[in-house]
Parts: sequence; C-alpha cells; structure tokens
Amino acid sequence: MIEIMGRNRLIDEIDLIAYVDLADQVTAFLACPIQMKAASGRSFSISRKHERFANLIYAYVWGLSATEETVTYALTYQEAVAVGDAMGYTVTPSWKAGAYSTQRPSKKLVALLEPHRMTPESWRQKILNLPSS
Repeated sequence: MIEIMGRNRLIDEIDLIAYVDLADQVTAFLACPIQMKAASGRSFSISRKHERFANLIYAYVWGLSATEETVTYALTYQEAVAVGDAMGYTVTPSWKAGAYSTQRPSKKLVALLEPHRMTPESWRQKILNLPSS
C-alpha cells in the first residue's frame, strides 16, 4: 500500500514516462511522455500547450469510483486533437483560448475513443508505433 501511495504522490508531482524494454523485436530504447487524465467517472480534455511535446500520449483513466467500469484510453496528442475535431471541440472559444474539457462524454465521444481502449498488450504496441522523434 505504501508503494502505491508513493507512486501516486510521484505521479501527482510529475507526469509519467512509458518505455519499451530492449528485446528481439526492439533494438533501440523507446520512451514517450504520458499525460494522465484520471477521473472517478468519465472526462475528456485536450490542451494546446501539449502540442510541443513529441510523442506525447494522453492516458484517460475512467471509472476509478466503485460505481463505474474502469477503462483506460490512450491517444497521441494528434489522435486526441482529431477526436476533438470530429466532436467540434476545436472550433469552440475554450479551445481557441488553449484547452477543451468535458466531464460528460457523449456516446459519440465514447465511440470515437473506443479504438484507443488499452490492455496490457496494447500499451507496448502503442509505444512501438510512435513516430521517431
């Protein structure tokens, strides 16, 4: 329990870095920053300030309360903005001011996020598929 509390404290202070260990299929160290967006329910947000971070992944962790199904969606910054485009978020005054967020994702938004649902196996593939910086 102490380890979990310590990890959560560290995550609160800094963002995460994900990496893939060297293996037969991987000949170079691969890593990327992760901007975690955790919610007891469901929320989605994107910020223009993250545009400058190469290979940034947004990790939306939903349902951390006892009443929701826990799920994680992982999108590159570009994928998250594409979802924002499809939803019309990137033409709103809040996006033009720098960010967009919602705590009430619609069925359409959830459907757009579904291809980005993560499993332990899909995390490795997500990082391996990132473009070289």
